[in-house]
Amino acid sequence: MKRAEMRAVVDAELKHIPNFPGEHQGLLRAAYNAARMHSLGKRATKKETAFDVLQDRIETLRKENPDARFYYDKDFFESSTHDSC
Repeated sequence: MKRAEMRAVVDAELKHIPNFPGEHQGLLRAAYNAARMHSLGKRATKKETAFDVLQDRIETLRKENPDARFYYDKDFFESSTHDSC
């Protein structure tokens, strides 16, 4: 997958992770963006779905922000498969 294609996939997925409320939501979006681009790239070490990447980023962010609440479109991420290529 070319970089422009990867960017289009990630941009479409980010529409399902709101950028509000609060700073933690912004952290989630930034972390997801970087991790998902990597998961779609040629150097990815394992195949991960969008949901896999999202859950991993949430777990990582909760270690530093245990009381933070993270919001995302559960129907989009949990009920469909958005595989890496």
